[in-house]
Amino acid sequence: MNRLLFKQVDNSPLIVFRVLFGLLIALEAWGAIATGWVRRTLIEPQFTFNFIGFDFLQPLPGAGMYVYFGLMGLFGIFVMLGFKYRFSVIAYTLLWTSVYLMQKTSYNNHYYLLILLLIFMCIVPAHRYFSLDAKSNPSLKSISMPNWVVLLIIGQMWIVYTYASLAKLYPDWLDGTFAELLMSGKAHYWLIGDLLQEKWVHVSITYVGILFDLLVVPLLLWKRTRVVMFWISVFFHLFNSIVFQIGIFPYMSLALTVFFFPKEYINRKFLKFKAFYSHSEIEVPRLAPYFKGFLLIWFSIQLLLPVRHHFIEGNVFWTEEGHRMSWRMMLRSKGGSASFQVKNLNTGKTEYVNLSDYLTLKQRRTLLKPDGIWQFTQKLKKEYAAKEIPVEIYARIKVGLNGRTPDYLVDPKLDLTSIEWNYYTHNDWILPLAE
Repeated sequence: MNRLLFKQVDNSPLIVFRVLFGLLIALEAWGAIATGWVRRTLIEPQFTFNFIGFDFLQPLPGAGMYVYFGLMGLFGIFVMLGFKYRFSVIAYTLLWTSVYLMQKTSYNNHYYLLILLLIFMCIVPAHRYFSLDAKSNPSLKSISMPNWVVLLIIGQMWIVYTYASLAKLYPDWLDGTFAELLMSGKAHYWLIGDLLQEKWVHVSITYVGILFDLLVVPLLLWKRTRVVMFWISVFFHLFNSIVFQIGIFPYMSLALTVFFFPKEYINRKFLKFKAFYSHSEIEVPRLAPYFKGFLLIWFSIQLLLPVRHHFIEGNVFWTEEGHRMSWRMMLRSKGGSASFQVKNLNTGKTEYVNLSDYLTLKQRRTLLKPDGIWQFTQKLKKEYAAKEIPVEIYARIKVGLNGRTPDYLVDPKLDLTSIEWNYYTHNDWILPLAE
């Protein structure tokens, strides 16, 4: 085990990835400002649907979130340059994780993946070559790294891709229903909009999606298929970037392929000025037993989180319980309507809530999910409690899953002020999905 984990290998892939990673996370932060994402998601809303239990994480007032993301971008550049590397990558990790937990309206599995990659970059020695830190402190300089660096990132990405593939093995994906729904919203795209409506495109997306996710890591690891799989990956990720416009993540996925190619090739192709480490010393650190324990816990969590929905009652596509952090990416479409009524127990009068007074148009879609319903109810409940007005709150929320006829998600006669949120198991106030 010590040889597998702590054998020293050339660190060219890690150095190249650090440069690409730093640039991409800087673009992610600054791009969020430039595209209006920060304004729409964190500045315009009166409140955000934060992860339950993290209410203390709230957007900064005024233009504070612009400064916040501007600073994140600067830390990204510092990571790229290897300047004050450890501080910069830890700072970006904390800032990004806080934003992730601060809002769910724009939830994306890729945001969670970036947290994992940031944690990875916090613990690896990515600043020991071709960095300002190594230039100012030559004692840091090294051309090698422990082999666990490569094993950790490959293992993590194998888990991500494999679970993403397995999650697609359900009827609405396999018969092309979801692919057709997904592409129907892209009909207005210039040049490719009509093409994306073709049946053969839907079939291709359905089965290429399953096979790519299932096979990409094994075929990148196998020497005979590595180059072909790389170019397939280029096409796949560029297609995703153009059609789905999901930010830096297709390019991050491509950047990660440096860990699959021979280290000699990466060194020769990108770092010709760097000596290649060709020895095979084993350097077991003093804290090796603790590090092995960390790896065991890390991979146990990564293997168990994506399957937790199997142990929770109900259909995960409907209840959303166990959906997040499970690599269930672009698997379902939901539409519907939501309205809330507040009954004043002092007067007996009932009034409808004007949702536009509280939520942006995009935030209203969060009301089609159980945790969003509970959180919005809590906001209304606190608002009336502050006025010392006892109330009951009811909602008529109908949701259509993957184009089906909308059905009630909660009983419209249920007083929502009486419900509680169970984060880890099933919330029995959610009505079951009609078969």
